[in-house]
Amino acid sequence: MKRRNFLKTSLKASLAFVPATAACSFVPGQETPKPKKLLANYGEGPEKCLTFYPDTENGKLQLYQLWVRKNNTVLTSYRAHQTEKYPYFHPLAGPVSGLSLTSESARPWPHHRALFFGCDKVNGGNYWQGALSQGQIISQGPSFVKDTLTETSGVIVDQCLWRQGDKDPIISDSRRFTIRIVDDKRYVMDAEIDVTALTDITIQQTNHGLFGIRCAPELAPSGGGNLLSSEGGRNEKDTLGKPAKWIAFYGKRPLSGAEITEGIAVFCPSKEPHPRFKDCPWFVRDYGNISPTPMNWLGKDDFKLPKGDGLKLRYRVVAFAGTPQDANLNDLWEEFNSK
Repeated sequence: MKRRNFLKTSLKASLAFVPATAACSFVPGQETPKPKKLLANYGEGPEKCLTFYPDTENGKLQLYQLWVRKNNTVLTSYRAHQTEKYPYFHPLAGPVSGLSLTSESARPWPHHRALFFGCDKVNGGNYWQGALSQGQIISQGPSFVKDTLTETSGVIVDQCLWRQGDKDPIISDSRRFTIRIVDDKRYVMDAEIDVTALTDITIQQTNHGLFGIRCAPELAPSGGGNLLSSEGGRNEKDTLGKPAKWIAFYGKRPLSGAEITEGIAVFCPSKEPHPRFKDCPWFVRDYGNISPTPMNWLGKDDFKLPKGDGLKLRYRVVAFAGTPQDANLNDLWEEFNSK
């Protein structure tokens, strides 16, 4: 199968209705992980459970895109082409429907890219939106950590440089994403992002800051979905700027003539990475954007990171079927926070 047809088929699969299957059913804690072989570029004959493959040409990474599949359909893709504003994940498929829980580009702010990490107002640059010349987070080439690849989990790593045009980079970040199937109705992505200042860094107050998601429109309150925080807040008014362990979007989705409920949640950093992150205030929008960030409440007291200093940021994303209560998000938070 040629690359063009393969990519087209994969993208269609990420949008198709894909019912849950017993092909990868297992009992957590009892499975015997087996190292998985990376599939060939074209992905012929993908295996059951999780499989992993990069987009390559003659063995060399060309499109800076990595794919993770579950039971022969797209679960997620890490998109890090050097023409992008920043690397991001899309889709993140619903555990039951196969429909993406994230939006790659949707109104009213189509520059949002599903699950991503970036920031505005960094040393006068914009690493969140706008022209690439204003600021770009450039992947140095993502890869799978081969020894981690099993039927139920795998790790993606990447190194990124933050810079404006031909200027010297101002930030380097090292990122590690662990994708793990919890059960047939839940999977998690743990993001570890270590940021290093290559020069003195100043971030001014901005609502465009750090890790976040843009959910599929039908999961957001403005599209008929729901928002819920660990503290019981149920909309933007109840959650904006307030602390919470996690915030989730969820809603009903059609599946073979019936309706199911699916959602996606973001957890706060598991350990306080800096005193300015205390209490983990959230930036929230009812149209589908959430981000656990202190940057919107800096006021005149800018966030400063001296040259050589760093931040160790840890987040968790949970994709689930059912409601947040069904997904036991509080238990998953306790597991995450204990690490």
